[in-house]
Amino acid sequence: MIYVTRKAHFNASHRLHNPGKPDDWNRRVFGKCNNPNWHGHNYVIEVTVAGEPDEETGYVIDLGELKAIIKEKIIDSCDHKNLNLEVPFLQGIIPSTENLCRAFFYEIEKPVNNTASKGAKLYSVKLYETERNMAEYCPNRG
Repeated sequence: MIYVTRKAHFNASHRLHNPGKPDDWNRRVFGKCNNPNWHGHNYVIEVTVAGEPDEETGYVIDLGELKAIIKEKIIDSCDHKNLNLEVPFLQGIIPSTENLCRAFFYEIEKPVNNTASKGAKLYSVKLYETERNMAEYCPNRG
C-alpha cells in the first residue's frame, strides 16, 4: 500500500459556540475561541490517498488532480471566509478542528476516489489549526 499526501493552506475565521448551551457555558468551555467577534487561523490541510500505483502511470493519484480537487472543494469554499456563516457544507456544525477535518473528508471523498487509481481511496484528512494543534480523520483505518 502506498500513501500519497498533498498539502494546502487557507486562512479563515470561526467561532466555537454551541447554540444549545447558555452563553456562560460557551465562554467557560471555549474561552477565547468563543469570541463573538470571531477569530482566525492559518490552516494547513493534508489529504492522503492510499492504494497501489496505476500500471500505466505509476500514480496512486495524479497530484495535479488532487490539488485541483482540494482547491475547488476546500480552498475556494473556505479561504478568507467565516466558516460559521459562509460555507454551506459546514452549516450546523461547531467548527472545531475535529469537526472540520471530518467535514472536509466527506466533501472531497467522492471526487478523490473517482480520480484515484483503481482501488485507491481517500485515506485521511489532517488539519492543522496552529503549528501545535491538529486533528486527523481517517474513518477506514483498521
